[in-house]
Amino acid sequence: MSSQDKFDDVDAYLAERLLPEDETLNTTLSRQTEAGLPPMAVSALQGAFLNIIAQSLGAKRILELGTFAGYSTIWLARALPEGGKLITLELQDVNADLAQRNFDDAGLSDRIEIRRGPAEKSMNIMINDGVAPFDLIFMDSDKINYPIYLEQVIMLSRPGTLIIADNVVRDGRITDDQSKDPSIRGVRTFLDQLKNHPRLTSTAIQTVGDKGYDGFAMMLVNAET
Repeated sequence: MSSQDKFDDVDAYLAERLLPEDETLNTTLSRQTEAGLPPMAVSALQGAFLNIIAQSLGAKRILELGTFAGYSTIWLARALPEGGKLITLELQDVNADLAQRNFDDAGLSDRIEIRRGPAEKSMNIMINDGVAPFDLIFMDSDKINYPIYLEQVIMLSRPGTLIIADNVVRDGRITDDQSKDPSIRGVRTFLDQLKNHPRLTSTAIQTVGDKGYDGFAMMLVNAET
């Protein structure tokens, strides 16, 4: 049995025992496949992890970079209390259209707002508008621009905000300092930025599962000194 087969089997075993069957989330994944989109959503266990994190923080305002078909968005939005708000940023209209359909069917449209267009532009607008800070920020968009997004998400945070960045291990390829892959180079620059950052306390966790070998970076925003 290959390592990936073992990862898949363990993920299936854990999900079967820990997660209830969820027609809404299953439909979201089915529509993603039917639309010809690649299987890039977080796993069910990772979605539940994000949901638990959001609940434990008591998050009332969540920002997501990268909506895709809305799978992780639904997990996060379900953690919001009455009156909570999630803003999700998506570049591709085809993704945003599909995600909106999924949010409508999930009964979460009152909690979720999709902002279309480049994430950098959408965040600059929010910064200039002086929107209230977010309690939790989930970065799961183009890795090339993670270094650009970092200071923006910090400006949209407050002391105590938790920032989670997905896909920062890239099957272990982030250790290759000769890589020409723009995503690898973007993640490496991003991780370099985190070291000794005056506003952040950071760590990273490697993950394996039905999404292969990857990992999260997690950053707690500190008060300005």
